[in-house]
Amino acid sequence: MTETINRQYAQYYKGLRNNRNQALILEEPLSIRIAGNPYSVVMRTPGDEIAHAAGFCLAEGIVDHPEDIVTIGFCEEDETNVVTLTLTDDRRNLVAGLLDRKGFVSQTSCGICGKEVIKDIQQVVRPVADNTSFNVDRVMACVDSLRTLQPVYKKTRGSHASVIFDKNMNSMASAEDVGRHNAIDKAIGKVFLDGGITDASFAVMSSRLSYELVQKAARAGLEMLVGISRPTALAVDLADSVNMTLACAKDNRFMVFCGDKRILPPDQSA
Repeated sequence: MTETINRQYAQYYKGLRNNRNQALILEEPLSIRIAGNPYSVVMRTPGDEIAHAAGFCLAEGIVDHPEDIVTIGFCEEDETNVVTLTLTDDRRNLVAGLLDRKGFVSQTSCGICGKEVIKDIQQVVRPVADNTSFNVDRVMACVDSLRTLQPVYKKTRGSHASVIFDKNMNSMASAEDVGRHNAIDKAIGKVFLDGGITDASFAVMSSRLSYELVQKAARAGLEMLVGISRPTALAVDLADSVNMTLACAKDNRFMVFCGDKRILPPDQSA
């Protein structure tokens, strides 16, 4: 799957003009159909479509386990970008209300206040477990490893990345995309479809942390979410309400905005 395309641009630097070539990240629509009906269209970078749809449906509360899915497939015909997912009869009946709503939880309509956003999300999000302690130095090493897992960013300087780690700080899955929401959906979806979601412990993002990312991480049962930019206030409020550790790693500093109880100083082992 092609993720980038080369384009020529004019560069003006120190009074000189010259033509240069640059790889640009692609952005295309992906339609997600559930039980035969359109559910959402997302703008994303091509690739990992099945994992993307699975992670998205987990975040939305449409599925809880891989076994809730009967079939999931991606139509690879030219100029067709559709993932179709079918559910078991029991699951489809259980989430009928979610499938009938006009919007989806991870993109709440404008004009709704923060408290209502959290109330809405908490209908599909349970508090995460409190089983893991994280050593600061080892987490920072995981953050540093992010740059080695961003081949698209190296070519385009235009992608976001997400990496899922287990409690032993081993990388379980990574993904890149033009959208940070898509990147975490793809990474979580890979782990989810492989049956390893209960072993996933935390995620590192190349972006700031918004409430939607917290929702997606919480639905996957992650105990900690780390970004390289500071979170929004609503993201902190939501993370705190679901017992998640939310942190920012930047310039050799590790800033914990909630859930500090899980963090061990550098001289202690997790």
